[in-house]
Amino acid sequence: MHALIITLGWIGIFAPTAFGAIGSILGCARGGHAACGAMLETESGHGRYVGVSALPSSQTIYGIVVMLTLNRDVSTANAPGIFAIGTLVGITMMLSAMAQGALCASAINVTKSKPEVFGLSIAPAAVVEGFAVFAFVFALVLAGGLPTGG
Repeated sequence: MHALIITLGWIGIFAPTAFGAIGSILGCARGGHAACGAMLETESGHGRYVGVSALPSSQTIYGIVVMLTLNRDVSTANAPGIFAIGTLVGITMMLSAMAQGALCASAINVTKSKPEVFGLSIAPAAVVEGFAVFAFVFALVLAGGLPTGG
């Protein structure tokens, strides 16, 4: 049982980066597909499309910072907390990046026909990013209260 608890702690350390990266991959790919399609249909604004498609990449950065914050000697005293914080914030980052990618794709699609709504169309993606930031901050605060290890 001791080995299982320690293993879960180690999973929790790396989960924020792994899940955040999975979400960023899927979110950026979805936005990237929309950007490529938009470039076929428009004569300008291509850089804007590519930039918007990259917005979900930030969840990987948040995951890396949380991982570094959780990184400590793993013991039976701190492993459950590390696992819970790391896994839950990682899943949050993944879902946030995936939803943000869908919103970015929608913003790209609407901007093809109405370039004047570009700023307004990416606002929902920014709102979703805000929830990722909330989870990020809460993870950092909670990680500070965990035992340091051994």
